[in-house]
Amino acid sequence: MAKLKRTIGTALVVLGGILFCVMLREFFDTMLDGYLLDWLDRKFVMHYYDGDHTFTRINWTRVKEYLFRGLLAFILMAAVAGRIALLFYAARREKQVVHEAGKMIGDYMRHDREVTEVFPVEYAEISAQMAEIKSDMQHQEQALKQEAARKNDLITYLAHDLKTPLTSVVGYLSLLEEAPDMPEEQKVKYTRIALDKALRLEKLINEFFEITRYNLQQIILEKEEIDLAFMLVQMADEFYPVLREHGNRVDLRARDNLTVYGDSEKLARVFNNILKNAIAYSDAGTEISIWAEEDDSNVIIYFRNYGKTIPAQRLDAIFEKFFRLDDARVTNTGGAGLGLAIAKEIVTLHGGTIMADSRDRETTFVVSLPK
Repeated sequence: MAKLKRTIGTALVVLGGILFCVMLREFFDTMLDGYLLDWLDRKFVMHYYDGDHTFTRINWTRVKEYLFRGLLAFILMAAVAGRIALLFYAARREKQVVHEAGKMIGDYMRHDREVTEVFPVEYAEISAQMAEIKSDMQHQEQALKQEAARKNDLITYLAHDLKTPLTSVVGYLSLLEEAPDMPEEQKVKYTRIALDKALRLEKLINEFFEITRYNLQQIILEKEEIDLAFMLVQMADEFYPVLREHGNRVDLRARDNLTVYGDSEKLARVFNNILKNAIAYSDAGTEISIWAEEDDSNVIIYFRNYGKTIPAQRLDAIFEKFFRLDDARVTNTGGAGLGLAIAKEIVTLHGGTIMADSRDRETTFVVSLPK
């Protein structure tokens, strides 16, 4: 069917060309009263008289000149027409290739098929890029699923853990209410237990709020020149009660007038999260070392504590959202698993890096910030 259509089209073009030539001849010879023949006679025929007769002959020099001009014009027109045809063909072919590539990409991304099953050899470069993109998307999807699973597990554990301290608080307060003549020593004991359980309940509720804040927050930096040494000293002072309770002490070393350009509130949160983590996972009675140094373009802050070694395969994971080193929530260490994830996000927004190293019961966090 397609071949028949092409044949009919070609025939119509040929007939149209013949008809155009006939009409052109009629136009010059009939409508213009033989103008074309007169023009040919003037241009290409020579007339001369020898005294008795008049002779005519073709002026081949003029014929060759006009044939050469016509050939040049034809070549020029053919080149222009060919260029236009090539442009149209290239545009059409490009559209066709884009359409085919789009169909193949959609087929590859929607279905679980190998690259070689979808893309032909001439699409090797596109197929390699799409395989890489699909692999990255699958990894991201898997990471999001794992994050969602950790978050759901955490919320489930938190909801379950809320019941225990709440039950204890209600129970001990009920006992105090029911026995107003209870011995003073016993009252003090029950009050202390109820307070401890209430504080535990507050900590769990704060974890819920931390999860909610992280999901809703959009971190915006308000940068200024920061006295880093003063900030670290202030932070160590604020953590003194927690350090004393855990039996830790801080060894802080940072030269005076050490500055960094950043958001003071956000960077304070970074350092607080790291120090809180160091205290939670350090051995009681050990020293936590904090020191800062600088090179040509960066300020580098170190936090080192002594305690349980973090396995190498879990060092990168500690910066993931809702990740906790504890295998169970029976301990009081850690929180919602957001502290280090938030710290990494803030440091990254500042154009810096954060990393951790742990070996021989010694764990070091390193924060590098551009000056």
